[in-house]
Amino acid sequence: MTLSIRAGATRATRMAMLAGAVAITASGALWAQSDAGISIDPNVFNMYLESRIQKPADQATTEEATQIRDELTDIYLLSEEPRAEVLMQNPRIKAQIELQTRAMLAQAVAADFIASNAATDEEMRSLYDEQIKLAPSTEFKARHILVETQSEAQSLVTELDGGADFAELASANSTGPSGPSGGDLGWFPPDRMVPEFSAAVQELSNGEFTKTPVQTQFGWHVILREDSREAAPPPYDSVVDVLKQEVEGQKLRDYIANLRKIAPE
Repeated sequence: MTLSIRAGATRATRMAMLAGAVAITASGALWAQSDAGISIDPNVFNMYLESRIQKPADQATTEEATQIRDELTDIYLLSEEPRAEVLMQNPRIKAQIELQTRAMLAQAVAADFIASNAATDEEMRSLYDEQIKLAPSTEFKARHILVETQSEAQSLVTELDGGADFAELASANSTGPSGPSGGDLGWFPPDRMVPEFSAAVQELSNGEFTKTPVQTQFGWHVILREDSREAAPPPYDSVVDVLKQEVEGQKLRDYIANLRKIAPE
């Protein structure tokens, strides 16, 4: 069912009808009305309204509903112009319309598939156990001094060999963001760092620094490994949302892969 308002109504009549346009139906939908002789399906109105105000349609203010009604009226008026019929035959426009339609349908099918194949607790716990096994078992606490050239880094190593304080040298010389804090990187798993840096940290002993500067994409590093500890896995409940997304995402990828297999050539 759609509602329309005849063009040419008096101001008082239009205002009264506008009040009706914001009324909530028994199902909670807002009925869209246009004073330009345009009938707007309430489902279209509510969908556009919610996309524009980013909240449920029944929470829209009178002003918001009025603005959206006017925007949709303009869209309808332009799309029903005789010229629109001609432009519909333009190959590029036809392609854009088809692409948008197919993309929306694909999204709807994907959402429907996930809703019907939601991740179970058993599946999420199984993925959690797999990821815990693959996760690094050790975390490191380290500092570093980042400079532009190898010679600068080697000079810093010489100073450290002479008893200089690592944190003080980092504060005075490091170009990295951790420089002001004495090069402190805190605790981190090895896979958080670039491979060259990670490998160097793992080869050190606690309290030892690199005698040979380490080159990465960021420059040259002198690294001090301060400490290490056994890595504690995150509690299951703290990552359940991520696990759910991963499980359901994999199900959807498998579903699409199967569609590719059975698709006619």
